[in-house]
Amino acid sequence: MNNYFDIMFKALLTIISPTLNSRYSYKKRFGKKLDLNNPITSNEKILWLKLNTYSTDPLVLQCANKYTVREYVKKCGCEEILNPLLGVYDSPDEIDFDKLPNKFALKSNYYFSYNIICKDKSSMDIPAAKKEMRRWNRSKMHLVTSEMQYANMERKILCERFIETSDGQAPNDYKIYCCNGKPMYAMVCIGREKGQVPKFYYVDRNGDVQRSMSYDGLKAPEDFVYVKPEGWDKLFEYAGKLSAPFPFVRADFYLDNGNVIFGELTFTPGAGLDITKVESTDLLLGNMIQLPTK
Repeated sequence: MNNYFDIMFKALLTIISPTLNSRYSYKKRFGKKLDLNNPITSNEKILWLKLNTYSTDPLVLQCANKYTVREYVKKCGCEEILNPLLGVYDSPDEIDFDKLPNKFALKSNYYFSYNIICKDKSSMDIPAAKKEMRRWNRSKMHLVTSEMQYANMERKILCERFIETSDGQAPNDYKIYCCNGKPMYAMVCIGREKGQVPKFYYVDRNGDVQRSMSYDGLKAPEDFVYVKPEGWDKLFEYAGKLSAPFPFVRADFYLDNGNVIFGELTFTPGAGLDITKVESTDLLLGNMIQLPTK
């Protein structure tokens, strides 16, 4: 119940002022005041961008939307990495499940983590799925996190091709941190496909693990090395093309047998309140982000 009141309180603060909520949330998360006049860390700079430019920049508003970003990807000459769309809907009641293949993925164009992965349509609880998608369309999570780039987004439900590797596993995802149009590091996840507790590492363009940048990297054995998958260099090439106009963005992709598949562009990871970063990593990435003149 306390969590519920905290969520409602944050939403109310955003209605009053997104900056007010960001200051409150930052202090609660990190135990110190947010300095927007002299931001240094990546969290501080992402918050500055969130509050000063990303909430009104037309290109950010287009690219934060998981549907309209597809036009941007095409404009950048990268249409080949788009996962095929099977349908676009305003309401779950518009979806004709009989016409969909046995496997597919449903997701909201708004916010993150609003996904339904169907691996077997015959066992899918369609009424429950529709209820979940109606919740997506009613959600006001942008108020809780003050991510106002989502505020006026026309809600859509996307149905995409189900992505799986040749052995039936979910493909690995790669999150490329891009600063002022330069892809710097990929955050890679290892172990998820084996049913283990996944481990996260920062890896540079050469494929070298930056051990000090993540908690899992700090605990990795001395002989641990990362083997670059097929298509690794392409990830950074596409990330460079898509991130070019932005002071900061995380370009998210999948790799399937060397083929790059676009996921999304994430402008405010963790809403600028990412406590999972090692402190030195927060400073390192912050130094790489050059803010525009306000």
